Amino acid sequence: MDARDNLKGAGLMMASMAAFTFNDVCMKALSGQIPLFQAIFMRGLLTCLLIWVVGRRMGAIRLALPRRDWGLIGLRSAAEIGATFFFLTALFHMPIANVTAILQALPLTVALAAALFFREPLGWRRLVAIGVGFGGVMLIVRPGAEGFSIYSLYALAAVGFVTLRDLTARRLSPGVPSITVALITAMVITVAGGLASTMQGWAPVDGRALGLISLAAGFILVGYLASVAVMRVGEIGFIAPFRYTGLIWALLLGFVVFGDWPAPLTLMGAAIVVAMGLFTLYRERQLRRKAQRAE
Repeated sequence: MDARDNLKGAGLMMASMAAFTFNDVCMKALSGQIPLFQAIFMRGLLTCLLIWVVGRRMGAIRLALPRRDWGLIGLRSAAEIGATFFFLTALFHMPIANVTAILQALPLTVALAAALFFREPLGWRRLVAIGVGFGGVMLIVRPGAEGFSIYSLYALAAVGFVTLRDLTARRLSPGVPSITVALITAMVITVAGGLASTMQGWAPVDGRALGLISLAAGFILVGYLASVAVMRVGEIGFIAPFRYTGLIWALLLGFVVFGDWPAPLTLMGAAIVVAMGLFTLYRERQLRRKAQRAE
């Protein structure tokens, strides 16, 4: 790969993480004003519209898919519903940096789940890194400690659902357009949020709330487009570690917008999780290169 491609890919990854984090900030700013499911539904309507317009212009909306892929998309969409509910519920009740720090365990959970369910190789070094990383997660969550919040468990549940989502995406046929999958998933989440909102009730929407929801939808679209473009430039082993810049954005925005700063133990746990995630990605890159040289 050309070094410029790697740098471009790193930039796109950082842009993607920034956009998703700004979306989280917009949604968190709605807590206490707009019920959760109403916010999900309204954001979803705008997100679906934006994805549809962009997808049509790209010519990437294709619904004639094999039955197997439809089944996987259905499972992925169900996992996305669970992830959205648990993540946003945690986000509405916890500092954004704490929730984001817990989600940094994703490379560890995906590697472990892939080994358990898909029999992908997992050496002892990465297994130790996963164990140490989960120890870092426990420092963030601190079950049983004073100040422990049940919403930390919601964030952990979100990690589980996102892991299922990512593993399902791995099994999709290569020819399935990513933007089609995103559109279907966004539509399913929007419908689910709309149905749930009828039981939760609606609140009046003023200009501030409408602006935040519109911004959130726009940031999700930017994040999605950047994350798709990442897969098309550079070497993924070089680019993947830049996903952790999302935690930096969460720390900065959490402090500037909400006045939150994590406790020292939380920061220590986050540092451990990030370090072990980086090591896991590094080992995967090494093993991939060894396999390519052996071919």
